[in-house]
Amino acid sequence: MGRTLVVLAAGIGSRYGGLKQIEAVGPNGAIVIEYSVYDAIRAGFDRVVCVIRRDIEKDFRSIVASRFEKQIPVDYVFQDMDDLPAGFSVPADRKKPWGTGHAVLACRHIVKTPFAVINADDFYGRRSYGALGAFLQGVAPESGAYSMVGFTLRNTLSEHGHVARGVCEVDAKGLLTRVVERTHIEKTDTGARFADGNGWRSLTGDEVVSMNMWGLTPSLFGTLQGEFSLFLQKHATDPKAEFFLPTVVDGLVNSGKATVKVLSTPEHWFGVTYPQDKAVVVEGIRSLVGQGVYPETLWS
Repeated sequence: MGRTLVVLAAGIGSRYGGLKQIEAVGPNGAIVIEYSVYDAIRAGFDRVVCVIRRDIEKDFRSIVASRFEKQIPVDYVFQDMDDLPAGFSVPADRKKPWGTGHAVLACRHIVKTPFAVINADDFYGRRSYGALGAFLQGVAPESGAYSMVGFTLRNTLSEHGHVARGVCEVDAKGLLTRVVERTHIEKTDTGARFADGNGWRSLTGDEVVSMNMWGLTPSLFGTLQGEFSLFLQKHATDPKAEFFLPTVVDGLVNSGKATVKVLSTPEHWFGVTYPQDKAVVVEGIRSLVGQGVYPETLWS
């Protein structure tokens, strides 16, 4: 059974400053997504599907995907704002895609095997992909047995601004019992804090969080379609509302329709959420190259 790596790239550049400003973080000009694909290939993934916007297709293909498309088959799907259920239309003031749940839903016509979901601009580490690839190897396409790679919150924060994370609760069997998307988490001297409708709430920094690294199957697509319709009934007129993948998964877990195994990883997450984050990513990857985890040149 094949395994597909789904790369969410429709929002690429929105905070970092534009697609053409994705800069090298590794030797010989390597960028973050190259390390993701390299790690996925080593973990047994045999196909990549990139979810992008139509307006960045030309640049994405030439600047990003051209680096690895000779190493593994690469396909593309578009996260179009007007990819909506019958009876709904895009509000005039809607300027951005509908969120990660909608991005994964865009793959419904092309992904037929168990698949991993990652963000294009996040560095997850070799052993994270190894754990996810091993889990998906034994999962049937129709299965509701999902997985998620869990990171420690304090190891995923930026020094330069707020981040969005799915804060998780895990039971004694290592199964996810709850995940809540927090869209505004920032680092503090004692850990972290997040903002919600009631003000600021404290976090210790030791919480398990989702970095949007999931192991899923095509069985999810039907649920995503139904939940997206319900989401639009409530939020279609809100130009900032987002349909989050973790929210849908959380609903399946709470209803007993799916299980999510939380896969622990010793890896440290790196991300280029903000331009100032680049130095940390460069130093982290330089260290891994020095340890022999990655070669100086990824594609020889």
